[in-house]
Amino acid sequence: MSEARKVPSPQSAYARFVQLTTRWGDNDVYGHVNNVVYYAWFDSAVNKLLVEEGGLDVAEGLAIGLCVESGCSYHAPVSYPEDVTVGIRVGKLGTSSVRYELGVFVARRPVAVAEGHFVHVFVDRETRRPTPIPEAILTVLRALVRAA
Repeated sequence: MSEARKVPSPQSAYARFVQLTTRWGDNDVYGHVNNVVYYAWFDSAVNKLLVEEGGLDVAEGLAIGLCVESGCSYHAPVSYPEDVTVGIRVGKLGTSSVRYELGVFVARRPVAVAEGHFVHVFVDRETRRPTPIPEAILTVLRALVRAA
């Protein structure tokens, strides 16, 4: 692997933040939060924002967001019990899709301990075919687009 390691981003690189906490069961046998938990944090942070501010109705809404791509780079370990802050920004916003870029922060570090992304494609709940992002959600997402 000759690829240079990415420098972790500061909190100022993100538009919004959601507070989460580690749980006892998040640690793996190596004594740190397991990688799969980071993906749950990403999903929880984004969906919390979409539900609370964009009116996403996960139970009965006509449009739902399906994750079609995700990834994460880990810069430093996190262990229970630590609170985490997930920074959110939108890297790309289309008609029916959005790429979220996320950073995980802990109090003891000035830069992200992990950074990742995932892509939602909004689809019709019944047909599972792409559909335009609902206007209320689009308004929230536009506010998260990172400055060029």
